[in-house]
Amino acid sequence: MPKFRTGGYHGSSEEKKPVNLRSAWREARDLMWQYRTRLFFGMILMLVNRLAGFVPPITTKPLFDEVFGNNRVELLKFLALAVGCAAIIQAVTSFALSQVLGIAAQRAITEMRKVVQEHVARLPINYYDSTKAGILISRVMTDAEGVRNLVGTGLVQLSGGLVTATLGLGVLFFVNWRLTSMTLLVLLVFAGAMALAFTKLRPLFRERGQINAEVTGRLGETFGGIRVVKAYTAERRERFVFAKGAHRLFRNVAKAVTGVSAIQAFSTVIVGCIGVVMIVVGGRSIIAGTMSQGDFIMYLFIVGLVATPLIQIASIGTQISEAFAGLDRIREIREVATEDEEDRLLDQVENVTGDFSFEDVSFEYDKDVPVLKHISFKAPVGTTTALVGSSGSGKSTLISLVAAFNRPKSGRILVDGYDLSGLRLRDYRSQIGIVLQDNFLFDGTIAENIKYGAPRATDDQVREVAGIAHCDEFVSRFDDGYDTIVGERGVKLSGGQRQRVAIARAILANPRILILDEATSSLDSESEAQIQDGLATLRKGRTTFVIAHRLSTIQTADQIVVLESGEIVESGTHEQLLANGGRYRELYEKQYKLEQNRFVNPGEDFMPELPPVEQIKPDSSSGRVDKRL
Repeated sequence: MPKFRTGGYHGSSEEKKPVNLRSAWREARDLMWQYRTRLFFGMILMLVNRLAGFVPPITTKPLFDEVFGNNRVELLKFLALAVGCAAIIQAVTSFALSQVLGIAAQRAITEMRKVVQEHVARLPINYYDSTKAGILISRVMTDAEGVRNLVGTGLVQLSGGLVTATLGLGVLFFVNWRLTSMTLLVLLVFAGAMALAFTKLRPLFRERGQINAEVTGRLGETFGGIRVVKAYTAERRERFVFAKGAHRLFRNVAKAVTGVSAIQAFSTVIVGCIGVVMIVVGGRSIIAGTMSQGDFIMYLFIVGLVATPLIQIASIGTQISEAFAGLDRIREIREVATEDEEDRLLDQVENVTGDFSFEDVSFEYDKDVPVLKHISFKAPVGTTTALVGSSGSGKSTLISLVAAFNRPKSGRILVDGYDLSGLRLRDYRSQIGIVLQDNFLFDGTIAENIKYGAPRATDDQVREVAGIAHCDEFVSRFDDGYDTIVGERGVKLSGGQRQRVAIARAILANPRILILDEATSSLDSESEAQIQDGLATLRKGRTTFVIAHRLSTIQTADQIVVLESGEIVESGTHEQLLANGGRYRELYEKQYKLEQNRFVNPGEDFMPELPPVEQIKPDSSSGRVDKRL
């Protein structure tokens, strides 16, 4: 069964890290300062709301002592009016508070998501190679939700609860300081217990975001690769993988729920203890005559007024802790240097002609495991350089260096005489058109995908480049034509159709540098021959790098570079390399024989020799066969 990866931000195992409160507080402080006007107005509304909340309990003293005790019936209408007005004020301020802070919170969430998405989109390619997409999506969508508790009602409610508790304690001390001192002692025990509980809950909230990102990411991979899953009847295995992640999330949530429930249960015990103190101490004060019945009734109501927000503080404090954990995770990813930060220090370039020179270039993904070794060659302006070699020879890595997705470990790549590592990536990449082997299309129309590199292109221009790429041949069969939705990753189109759209997209971008990585691999021979004519026209005047396994498609290249094990073993034109009788001739003849075999036996495809059926053992766990002998 495949393992469910439990790695952290970079796809590797990560220890639970405590929330960096100093950094998280800095993020929260900046956020609150940005929305200071609404927060200040919200604080005023909350203060008015809480002050109005003191009116009903305070009116109980004159109600019992004066109206009931001294028969002053004329006070009833004033007391009723005061309670009614207080209720109206509380209703109006509560509604206004939700409008003022609720909208502010949603705006803050939106702005935070925009900022994080912009930052993540400009991170280097190697960061994406080592970080799951689910984690990045979680940073943008889920972690940003936490700011609601800072610029929304959460922080204001917390502040309002503290104000209510402070004012209430002041009144209680005035009424009976002995009883209040004992009550306050119990509340301090409660506050200490909450502080301890929060230290245990914060790491859980941080881990929850990480687990949720991993589960979401894997789920996205499963649905995105559902054809592979079904082809290998791996639904059961994927169910186990997801179940393992879901149970990790469940255990985390269960611990958090247990912790919050324990706080709430302890709060109930505290309220009970306060009740015991009031009955014992308050009852004796009434008997001794130091406290009237009205004082005691008012005291009871105000204690409830104080205890309620203190209990709510437990829940609000937990939400704010979760918000701080989310801000801390956002801070971590925002501290990763973007390509823009590097660009500020680099030379601006307006026009690139595409004169390339590789000088002793080496590259490695993992330390001390070289992928390219001392690569040196030139690709003059307007020429086509084809890269040939067996799988794993370093062709795609070399292309990634041309596209500046990666930087050389040593050596230099010169473009128009300038070191590529010293040019601004935005300027340089704006001159590049690229067609990859696994062409990615967005869930939009065919026209939108073709215009992706040139969004201001007209419909006539789209149709022109689509004609060069022979897209019009299949687009005309769709009812909606170029407005046909291609689906997620272009799933509604065939592999060859997706490839033609990608070629049209590259043509429309009108690049100075063209990168073709198996650009015609998904096409049949007839379509490939037609598109090769279009690509030949496109390559004129442009510096082109081509990776092709079909050697027949690169015979017209100005130079062919043969790579093996990350090194250049030979280079030259098609005719020169055939005459040399080296590795290129070996690859060419082997491929020529395969093509001849298919021509002679068109119903047969070359297949590697497999072991006899009786030697293939069934794999009972998956219901499929195990090809290991």
